[in-house]
Amino acid sequence: MLAVFAAPLPSYAQQAEPQRGSQMLLIMPFENAANSPGIEWIGESFPEVLGNRLNSSSMFVLSRSDRLLAFDRLGLPAVAKPSRATTYQVAQELDADYVLMGDYRLDAAKLTVHAQVMDLERLRLSPKLTEAGPLNNLIGIQTALAWDVLDALKLTNGSSKEQFMAQVPPARVDVLENYIRGVLAINDQDKIRRFKEALRLDPGYRPAMLQLGKTYYAAHDYASAIEWLTKVPAGDAGGNEAQFHLGLAAFYAGQMDRAAAAFRSLASRLPLTEVYNNLGVALARQGDRRALSYLAKSSQTDANDPDYHFNLAVELYRQGQAQEAASELRTLLALKPDLEARAFLEAINSGGTPPAKLPLQRIKRNYDESWYRQLALEIENRNEERLRKADAAGRVAFYVQRGRELLDQGLAGEAGKQFQKAVAIDPMQAGAHAGLARVLELNQNKSGARREAQAALRLAPSAEAYLVLARLDLADNNPGAAQQNVERALALDPANAAAVALKHDIAAGMGRSGPP
Repeated sequence: MLAVFAAPLPSYAQQAEPQRGSQMLLIMPFENAANSPGIEWIGESFPEVLGNRLNSSSMFVLSRSDRLLAFDRLGLPAVAKPSRATTYQVAQELDADYVLMGDYRLDAAKLTVHAQVMDLERLRLSPKLTEAGPLNNLIGIQTALAWDVLDALKLTNGSSKEQFMAQVPPARVDVLENYIRGVLAINDQDKIRRFKEALRLDPGYRPAMLQLGKTYYAAHDYASAIEWLTKVPAGDAGGNEAQFHLGLAAFYAGQMDRAAAAFRSLASRLPLTEVYNNLGVALARQGDRRALSYLAKSSQTDANDPDYHFNLAVELYRQGQAQEAASELRTLLALKPDLEARAFLEAINSGGTPPAKLPLQRIKRNYDESWYRQLALEIENRNEERLRKADAAGRVAFYVQRGRELLDQGLAGEAGKQFQKAVAIDPMQAGAHAGLARVLELNQNKSGARREAQAALRLAPSAEAYLVLARLDLADNNPGAAQQNVERALALDPANAAAVALKHDIAAGMGRSGPP
């Protein structure tokens, strides 16, 4: 992960305004100050709604699973109501910069909410933040409180409270209630009933789609899991998690093509070793030789995980590399005892008849996007700190360079963020627009990719932008235009391997149905 995001920074002229690094925020469930019965679910709804409102490029909100993991490490039950001192310990466990805590009181139909922000670095609390209104406007109250928090942290970016609240579409409290009660439910039947009721009331409520799909997956109802997880758009806040569990559900349902497609899509946005491993295992089940490269990448990235060495050994043996497979198994056994791996190694070393049936490779079921995001955030903050003394041109050059490196590693989503930073500083940067065109092309956004490629070419000719247009022309079944754009790319860069290959494909009549 460090290799993906950390890179040496160039030394450029030193005159730039410092940029604020991103911060991590932990939101605790709010307490029922009046102990009113039947409304405990409201307390857990604050991290859910406020987290959605506050999560941004400048504020990373820790998830509920992060909080529960910290509780577990500290020996606290999930339903504990920790003191302020214990809350501080939980935040330290998660390396949070701030903690948001509060309480609510329901009198008749009026809900009053109080909250404070704890600054862990300065060890101080913000002034008390207060919002109130009718219970049926709970989500509006929470949205107003989110702006109060941003204002207290000086992160409103000049937006007024009215403007901030106007950006949030109206939502039904009964939908939120059923969703939160489903999250808090103990058994799968109650979870499914609550999530289905939330979706009956609002068929487009994506958090319930994700949780319903995950619940069906946990209950081994893979067909229903696939049905609901497929409905969560890839670009949604829960899209990555939905794709991961979709891949798992399809894998256990025996739909290896679908599993591989889900993991491949996710790998372009989230370079977790678990994702590469699962993609490799799904491809191996189909006899696809490309499985070896993904399994090798997992083993190299996390050399301390025995399962990655085991999976790579099985695939190496399958592809006729018995000695390399034995080496991987010896590495595994040096990490921990493993009866299956030892038996496999002995079978290889015996030199006799190959095993009639190879061991099954091991799928990874753990999903930890939050950990990856926190690591990426830490490295990004470190890079931004080192870029503070660089001028605007230096920062733009760095972001474009990093974007291209990330694209070469297959991380289109992360690359896009770098190109967007460059464009925000200098809208006339042709390389950044060309990079964005490639990202949008990979994301199947044809109109956006064409628009960015044309913007790049208006600023400066480049083989990169012409090749994006050529591939888009082929996708639109226009080989003549594609040929012209390839020739323009080759005129600028005669040795460009991608252009040479594309020219050959066009000449051979091998028009592609979509971007490679």
